[in-house]
Amino acid sequence: MLLRRLIALLTSVVLVAAGLGACTPRPNDAEPTAAALLKALEERDLEALSSIVDTPSDAESSLTASWEGLQAEALSAELTGVSQTDNIATATYTLSWQLPRDRTFTYDAHMTLTQTAEEWTVRWQPAVIHPKLGAHQHLELRAIPARPASVVTSDGVEVLRPGVAYRVLVDTAGMRNAPDTAHRITTALDAARELDGAVPRVDAADLTASLEEARGTYSVALVPSVVKPKLDEVLDGTPGVRLNEEAAMVNVDPGFAPDIMARIGQLVGDDLEGEPGWSVSVVNENGAEYEQVERADPAPAPAVEVSLDHAVQLAAEQALEPVAGQQAMIVAIRPSTGGVLAVAQTPAADREGNLATTGQYPPGSTFKIITSAAGLQRQGLSPESVVPCPGTMNLYGRVVTNYAGFALGSVPLRTAFARSCNTTFADISTKLAPGELKAVGEQFGLGLDFTIAGLDTFTGSIPEGETPLERTEAGYGQGYDLVSPFGMALVSATAAHGSLPTPHLIAGEETQASGTAQPIDPHVIDQLRDMMASVTAPGGTAAGMSAGGDIRGKTGEAEIFGGSHSWFTGYRVDDDIAFATLVVLGGGSQAAVALTNSMLTNLDQARGQ
Repeated sequence: MLLRRLIALLTSVVLVAAGLGACTPRPNDAEPTAAALLKALEERDLEALSSIVDTPSDAESSLTASWEGLQAEALSAELTGVSQTDNIATATYTLSWQLPRDRTFTYDAHMTLTQTAEEWTVRWQPAVIHPKLGAHQHLELRAIPARPASVVTSDGVEVLRPGVAYRVLVDTAGMRNAPDTAHRITTALDAARELDGAVPRVDAADLTASLEEARGTYSVALVPSVVKPKLDEVLDGTPGVRLNEEAAMVNVDPGFAPDIMARIGQLVGDDLEGEPGWSVSVVNENGAEYEQVERADPAPAPAVEVSLDHAVQLAAEQALEPVAGQQAMIVAIRPSTGGVLAVAQTPAADREGNLATTGQYPPGSTFKIITSAAGLQRQGLSPESVVPCPGTMNLYGRVVTNYAGFALGSVPLRTAFARSCNTTFADISTKLAPGELKAVGEQFGLGLDFTIAGLDTFTGSIPEGETPLERTEAGYGQGYDLVSPFGMALVSATAAHGSLPTPHLIAGEETQASGTAQPIDPHVIDQLRDMMASVTAPGGTAAGMSAGGDIRGKTGEAEIFGGSHSWFTGYRVDDDIAFATLVVLGGGSQAAVALTNSMLTNLDQARGQ
């Protein structure tokens, strides 16, 4: 009986205890509120955010400022833990922002929650968004620009570097009238070009037409900063015209190949920018930066290399200084690579444009390189073949005369080449079939069109030779033969290299050609080189050059109405340089030979040889 009472008593105690336990409420969990806050951050849901935090307006402005400051594309949040004691809870989480250009900004943060009347509220402070944020602060994405790279020559000299230039702008609504404005601007540019050859040429008539059609602000030209005072002086008070400063690549030496440098600067600008870096910073409402909380350094671009050789270009420019008042030019090419080493012109030539690369001139006797190659390939000739060199020769009614009427009789082809017998090569060319001379010219680049980044070029044109007269005159570089110094430099580079090298200026930029040059028999190349060596040997038309090294070439005097052009083209074996020199209306070839000799001598001195 007693045992039953004890069991009943214990059972009732257990039931009462169980009942009491069932009636005691469990602590209110803060996790759902923390999760709701993170979801509001992710979705940029200001309404939901306002219902969770204690200071809704502060939270809304803080979240909006950071979303916009970061230029955020998305935000993901992961709740990593919640700890709570009585009415206080702390939630930890990870935020990951998706920023422009596939950038990600990830970090850990925490929030504090308080409970009142069994309702949890987030105690808002900017640190909810990022631990480093204080009052009136937000996150901001900022670019870190990469310092632009430089442009260097093939011999490692910096020729273009980041700097400042000025853009000539016209407010078309504020100008007086188009013709007057165009005249004032072109006059100012012409005056500025006397100080810096990189100032672009602008035609007054073309500018007038452009200004008459333009609306708003019209950009005329970008000019180096060194000429700004001159432009200010000449343009002073011109209505509607202003100079706007902007970043640009500038010439280290304004006198160094200014036209080409201007073209290169425009072409490679994007290649020099590099990959910008970025940072996330804590900033105040005025944009003042307090601290960087994330940073990715910029990756500068490598320097862009151009094929120009600084020493060769300067040597050519210095050689031309004594004939500055004449139109004269020198082009040099690296036979082994096709790299353009130098393009130099006198100021007189500069005034007419890019004559060194696009001018069209009869080549005179320099063209005998092509005629010789044709004779060697198509007629079975050799340097030892005996050929006629009379003072005059009547070919189908065309009387061909040697310089001053000299005659050698029957001589080896090598001698006729060295002494430049017009009659010999007119005879060889006349005996070719129509189109043969033109085809051989293309093997050396003449007649092919090249699209070269940074250069406008014309190689040459050779007539088909349908009539004997056309073939006769073409054989010694007269008639319808036309070439540029660039084209003749390419001919000599081909002779030196053994096949046509592809000309180029900017590393990494592919040159496009209008056709493919057919290969030249190596034996023919060896024979041609032997004949070109005879020109600078004793008895040749370029004998007596004082510049060092093994120089081979061909002289030329191209007759035109009112005078003749002086030519010399060739290559120097020792330093892999092919060249062509032209003095417009310079008379005999001696003028071009002398300038070439000066260039090579200048180069040797610069290199300490």
